[in-house]
Amino acid sequence: MDFESTVVADAPTRELFPGIRLRPLWTGPDGASANVVEIDAGACWEGKDVHEPGPEEVYVVSGVFNDGFTDYPAGTFIHAPAGSWHIPQSKTGCVLFVFYPEG
Repeated sequence: MDFESTVVADAPTRELFPGIRLRPLWTGPDGASANVVEIDAGACWEGKDVHEPGPEEVYVVSGVFNDGFTDYPAGTFIHAPAGSWHIPQSKTGCVLFVFYPEG
């Protein structure tokens, strides 16, 4: 069996916007990817996050995530279809597992 594993704390960190960091965990040959996104308390995505070319799958690991409309506590799974959008943010800070099945 060929398994790949990554310890989240060892994954490289890239700041997307002030207080919002991406930790890529895995990227498939077709562009699919698995990531951890960390949002500090009070941080907000700049502009709309549009889901293209495909959907976005989000699991709230800790804290409370807000998509610009609704609060989602830890343990929530969110499916955002292709073409949808939101404005990621958090009043309290949160950690998300984000999967892009189509890149």
